Amino acid sequence: MKKIRVLVVDDSALMRKMIPDILRRDPELEVAGIAMDGLFALKKMRELRPDVVTLDIDMPRMDGLETLRRIMAEFGTPTIMVSSLSKKDAELTFRALELGAFDYVTKPRDAISVHIAEIAGDLIAKVKAAFENPVARLTMVNARPVAPSPRKTTRPLRIGSAERVLAIGVSTGGPNALTYLLPRLPGDFPAAVLIVQHMPAGFTEIFASRLNVLSSLEVKEAKDGDLVLPGRALIAPGNRHLKVKRLPLGAIAVLSDAAPVSGHRPSADVLFRSVAAEYGSNAAGLIMTGMGADGADGIGEIRANGGLTVAQDEKSCIVFGMPKAAIERNHIMDVVSLENLGGYLNNHFSANPVREQVLER
Repeated sequence: MKKIRVLVVDDSALMRKMIPDILRRDPELEVAGIAMDGLFALKKMRELRPDVVTLDIDMPRMDGLETLRRIMAEFGTPTIMVSSLSKKDAELTFRALELGAFDYVTKPRDAISVHIAEIAGDLIAKVKAAFENPVARLTMVNARPVAPSPRKTTRPLRIGSAERVLAIGVSTGGPNALTYLLPRLPGDFPAAVLIVQHMPAGFTEIFASRLNVLSSLEVKEAKDGDLVLPGRALIAPGNRHLKVKRLPLGAIAVLSDAAPVSGHRPSADVLFRSVAAEYGSNAAGLIMTGMGADGADGIGEIRANGGLTVAQDEKSCIVFGMPKAAIERNHIMDVVSLENLGGYLNNHFSANPVREQVLER
């Protein structure tokens, strides 16, 4: 069996040892080469023609973003960014995704084995996913520009708690997919939007701020007790589950440090189950691009309780894992392309009035 050949690019001697050691744990992977900066990386790209690249962001001589631009232009090789948890690197990571990076992993905090284990499985899985998915998909979302919306001074005043909710679960490919979708929902969108995007702590706040600039919706990282309002999108913070609770004076976001579910915290399964229980037929669940099966069971509860369930179609997904798992369980009512999701959701919530709750509370 042909092994997946990986080029490791990092200016840190520690990372140049740790990342290859992680990759060599899997018999399907092979370390094709190692480079200490972008200039060496491009030279080795031409010599070795690797299948996948892991690329540090902050490097001397040629930084990760410029190296990525050249890799995408000359080779089109799937590239996984390796980022620290700093605010600066988080911002650069989102820029790298816009430029065509397949995904990213965060660096372990040190060489202690428990910290290496935190990223080992994630890195190996993403290298395999990058290899298995056509390069053409990597730039599909990026090729569709999103014009900033001049909405900041014209956002409608939101009155009262949301009577309907759209819950979204998304992972690999999610930052670009959400950057495409959310600006296509109007500021007077009649439902609240709750989002689980698999992302580490520290990244979600920056991501929410970026989306808020582009969107007519108000987009923010969820805080415990935040009001769930129409026209507002709340993104689960990294490493915390997001639920919703309806109270006499309105619905609020509830954050939880409970154990990971489906291997994730936040977990789309947790969000979907909460929304199904609290909103019943007034809920909609959307499962988008991502590896694994998180959300596939929880979205079934939304359908069982009378809500709408939708999956992003295979062609527009970077990785079809999460939508495919939900579809195979027969939990999905409609499969829609990313290009058409905005119009589909607007039509659904405009055409369907709030239904009387029939769930036992």
